[in-house]
Amino acid sequence: MIGSPRRHRSECESTQELLGPDDPEGAIATTDHQTAGRGRLGRSWVEAPGTSVIVSVMLRPPVERRAQELSLVAAVAVALAVEDATGLSAQIKWPNDVLLARRKVAGILAELKDGAVILGIGLNVNQTREQLPLDAKVAPASLRTVDGRVRDRGEVLEHVLRRLDVCYAAWREGGLDSLYDDLGARNFLHGRRVTVDGIAGVAARIERDGRLRVDGESGPVLVESGEVLFER
Repeated sequence: MIGSPRRHRSECESTQELLGPDDPEGAIATTDHQTAGRGRLGRSWVEAPGTSVIVSVMLRPPVERRAQELSLVAAVAVALAVEDATGLSAQIKWPNDVLLARRKVAGILAELKDGAVILGIGLNVNQTREQLPLDAKVAPASLRTVDGRVRDRGEVLEHVLRRLDVCYAAWREGGLDSLYDDLGARNFLHGRRVTVDGIAGVAARIERDGRLRVDGESGPVLVESGEVLFER
């Protein structure tokens, strides 16, 4: 069961550093504020204290599964949790962002450490517009800026953990294919012109193995990972 044991700090550099090799699968670390939060590709994750759900989860995936798929597994879980919390449709921007009203509300970081995966999730909940970063690659939002509601972050965290527990169990049993309906239906990039690490074209679909298909001038390209720039 994901969520126990739980280690909480009112402030820390990063919840990713609060979990270690002795922690069992399902252990989580949470905080009210990170002073050195990080995202993919070495970027920082910045949030106003006490406004976000910030959680890291210890996972020990079976050897027959591709650990790099866990970013998408978590993206599906967070998208469903956002929908639980808001009643609105969320989308997934491959490979690890969750969007609401075409703006980024959550990011995911999966780090391999000592044979396990520490999955970090940052979800903007109660920030005002003034508290969101101005220099983000993808226009940011919080649940509050989308619908005006201030939420109990503990309740939102419970939505996330419940959905992640179900999605992770399904993935362990059946791989990414078991989550494909929820993943494919929320593909934000579908039909958009994109550039991924120098590859330009139209994003088609997320394949069942987690790769992004981009239809370029010389034909389709399957992208394993990378930073996606898109036209809105």
